Amino acid sequence: MLSLSEEDRLAVLAVARQGVLHAVAHGRPAGNFPETGVFAEQRGLFVTLHVRGKLRGCIGVIEARATLGESLVRCAADAALHDPRFAPMRVEEIEDLHIEVSILSDMLPIRPEEVEIGRHGLLVERGMRRGLLLPQVATEHRLSREQFLAETCFKAGLQRDAWRDVQTKLYGFECIIMAEARSSRE
Repeated sequence: MLSLSEEDRLAVLAVARQGVLHAVAHGRPAGNFPETGVFAEQRGLFVTLHVRGKLRGCIGVIEARATLGESLVRCAADAALHDPRFAPMRVEEIEDLHIEVSILSDMLPIRPEEVEIGRHGLLVERGMRRGLLLPQVATEHRLSREQFLAETCFKAGLQRDAWRDVQTKLYGFECIIMAEARSSRE
């Protein structure tokens, strides 16, 4: 798993925030992104946006096809503008914005009994259907192992018990999670 210094963590959050600000102001991702140090790595990642404590967008990449710097800028912009669950973010919301970035480890096959709540995120695949939940989802929603498996299947558009079927592939991963300090208004 990638190791990040406190300086790297702060830099990642700053780049994500700049990515959101640029996207909201200009309606598109920034054309430039950092390319050195940790930003040169290739990793899956997710950018999660909250406004006043409520989810406002979450977009990521599972398999890295670009550098961390490019993926971070693009995912931050997409979370602000293109999460299909929400209208594009407005400038007025920036003041109450809280950003979280999750950098993913490699996906490894995992058996249901090996899933550790709070440690593992899950990717479920069956045919063309895929669903992913980050490790913090299980913790934040106080899910049991079986509930976490069921919710990940549901996210993939599968029956909630599809994880029990041998044709369903389960992958576990861990995350480096970094988040901005929450404001007192949340």
